[in-house]
Amino acid sequence: MQILHMNKGDGETSYAKNSVVQKQIISATISVMDEAVADALCKTLPAQTMGIADLGCSSGPNTLMVVLEMVSKIYDACSQMGISLPELRVSLNDLPGNDFNYIFMSLPEFYRNLEKETGVGRTAASYLA
Repeated sequence: MQILHMNKGDGETSYAKNSVVQKQIISATISVMDEAVADALCKTLPAQTMGIADLGCSSGPNTLMVVLEMVSKIYDACSQMGISLPELRVSLNDLPGNDFNYIFMSLPEFYRNLEKETGVGRTAASYLA
């Protein structure tokens, strides 16, 4: 049985370079995601930990864009409520052929963007598995 997957890497034909339409769709649904994050926070506070799962993550920049948006919203909401940011666990899952190496190589930029958005970056504890 053949399992289909997106083109790996960051070349001209890769998913990372050809996922603009998907990014636009994600951007159009940000407000729905923001509401879901706020609702989850209200139902679970004060939480020690919170999990974020992308069970069909892309192999390009869109995956970490969504994670950054969610972490930023959680950070903003906790700051507004005057509570501590819970420990965040992020799980990314997809088909075995997904280019997780590209995602891992994108982490330094993710941390820079996270620090720019929230002031929290690599200085916070990060564990990758």
